[in-house]
Formats: sequence, C-alpha cells, structure tokens
Amino acid sequence: MKDRACIVGVGTTRFAKRGELFDENPIDQVRTALDMALAEAGLSRRDVDGFATYSVEKLDPSTLAPALGIPAVNYSSMVHGGGGGGTCGAVANAAAAVIARQADVVMVYKFITQPPHARFGAAYGSAQVAADPLSDFHRPFGLISPAQFFSLLFRRHMHRYGTTPLHLAEVAVSTRRHAMRNPSALKRDPLTVAQHQSARMIADPFRLFDCCQETDGGAVILVTSAERARDLRQQPVYIMAGAMGGDSLWGQGLTSQNQPEDLYVSAGHAHMAKRLYAQAGITPDDVDVALLYDHFTGMVILQLEDYGFCERGEGGDFVASGAIRWPDGRLPVNTHGGNLSEVYLLGLTHVIEAVRQLRGESTAQVADAEIALVTAGPSNLPSSSMLLRR
Repeated sequence: MKDRACIVGVGTTRFAKRGELFDENPIDQVRTALDMALAEAGLSRRDVDGFATYSVEKLDPSTLAPALGIPAVNYSSMVHGGGGGGTCGAVANAAAAVIARQADVVMVYKFITQPPHARFGAAYGSAQVAADPLSDFHRPFGLISPAQFFSLLFRRHMHRYGTTPLHLAEVAVSTRRHAMRNPSALKRDPLTVAQHQSARMIADPFRLFDCCQETDGGAVILVTSAERARDLRQQPVYIMAGAMGGDSLWGQGLTSQNQPEDLYVSAGHAHMAKRLYAQAGITPDDVDVALLYDHFTGMVILQLEDYGFCERGEGGDFVASGAIRWPDGRLPVNTHGGNLSEVYLLGLTHVIEAVRQLRGESTAQVADAEIALVTAGPSNLPSSSMLLRR
C-alpha cells in the first residue's frame, strides 16, 4: 500500500450539538461536505465511483449515488462493528480499492444526526435494545455505557502503574488549548486543571471533561491513486500504511471485561502498531504529530504506550511532561481539539486534521510536519490506524 494512494480532498458540514441537525436533509449535508472536498481536489461528482464507510451509516450508495448525480458505482465497502474503531479502516479500504483499480475516486464518509431524545452514551442501557447472550454478561449488573467500559480499564492502569487523575486533566486541558485556536471547534472556552478536577464524576475516574462530546455533523474524504493525484489541484497526502483489527483476545473485551491482564491495561492497539510501522518502514521517532482517538482522556494515555512513544506504564508521566502540547511538546496530539473539544464524528475529523497538518494548514501547525499517525477506537474489534505523509 505504501504511497500508492492519496487523500486529495476533505470536506465537512457545520458542526452542532447533538440533535441540532436532526431535522436537516441528510442528502444536503452530504452534498455540502462532498462539494467542499471536490472543490479542493478539482474534481466533480461524476468523478466519484466508490464509497467507503464504517460503524452504522444510514446513507448507503443506493441512496447517495442517484441523489448526488454520481453516474456509476464501482466499489462499496463497510467496516463492520467497532464503532469509531473503523475510521482508519474505511480509508484503508478506499486505498486498497484504488490500488487494485476497483475504483478511481472513493468517497469515505461519516454523518451523525442524533435524535434529540437519544444519546450514544446511554444507548447500551436503553430498554429498546434487545437483549442478547453477550449483553447478558454486563447489562444486568449496570455496566451499560462506554464511559463505564473504559473507566474500568483505566482504573486498572492507575492501580498497576500509579497513573493519576491529574494525568487525565493534562490530556483534557492540552486538547482544549488546541481547540481554542480552531474556529470550527464547538468547545473553545479555556479549561483549567481545577475546573477539570471539580467537574462532576461520570464513571470513576472519568469526570465530565474526560468524556467526548455528543454532536452532529459529517465529513467526506476523497481517496485516489498516486498517479491520478499528481494531476489534481490539491497537494496530495500519501497513505503510507493502514492497519485494521487487533488482538483477538480484545474482541468483545470492552463489554465482557475479560482480557488477560497485560492486554486489559492497554488500548488494545499494540498488535496493529507493529504492523503499521512495519508497513511504513518507520519507527515512532519518525512521527511528527499524532491524532489519537479521544473518546475518553485515559485512552489517549494508553495509546501513547501502545504505539511506542513511551514504555508501558509511563503514559501518565509522558503527558505530564508537556509532551503532547502544541507547539513545544515532543509529540503534539489532537491539534484540532479532537473528539473532546472540536467535534465527535466517530473520528473522521482526526484524519482531516492529519491532512491539514501535512499540507501546512492546521490552526495549530506543527513545524515541518512530514508524518502523521491517526488512530481509531480503541473499541471492540475492529480498531484501526494509519500513517500519512506529505
């Protein structure tokens, strides 16, 4: 895969709080984001012939293609399961399609318009969710929300390695500082450590500002071959590597909580990280900026360990040193504000920020950024990640 496919255009809708876009026409939302990406690339809708998405997406090619004036569909893929863990996997699928000449230009997309009366954070415990043998192991005991699932993993990390709530605060505060520079971010008010520590508890040790937002919006990314990209308007961003999956013992581990000890205190990404670096032919030292899926602050710390930026158990000290802050940190993380402070679109905006960093267009631009790491999840399988370069 290395450098044989490129991202040549990105686009988004406006971002809003959960429920605010629910009554807007979903096709119009897709059209807005797609046309922005096409204008960047110098392409038209008639050039698009492939679709790739992930998680649960109500808008499929049979609806989108005729509504958008796309003449023919040559490729379509969906990353099953994993929720936000499929983000980078969808981009990797698009890259594989153009490399194999199954399609010429693939549109990777994700749109979220939540009904005002429903929330992702409460969905697992809803009475309307049908019982099944897997959920019977956790729902009767009150383990019903993502915040609870991930808090247990991180609490074990705290017990084993001495990680503290102040380490979580550093992730939240540094991410908010980055978001304050981003006019698209929904959360731009200053956030202090004291405010973080005094916020209400959601699932111990995660407080309010340790949890991602519940928002509406959408995004589109256009992927084509390196050969085609040379003739387009925008500076191409090359896909160096993409990995999807994870250790099978992670599996449904978030809900069943039955991983082996060493896997339980991780983000479940170490297996993919090795594959990713091997595909790209680089090491963690070569990464200039990281866009780490931040549904919860603690998972940023665990991913820093899984991807080799510090040793296991040292993630808390790594963030406490200021390493993830822009502009002076060793590895600026989530320079757009991430899921915590920009918007929560199941991770596709992390890919967009990586593209902008490598074009030199970020609102918190890392000097001379050449290589970006993007991750998706952690989640029940599959998770995914990718490396991009300018």
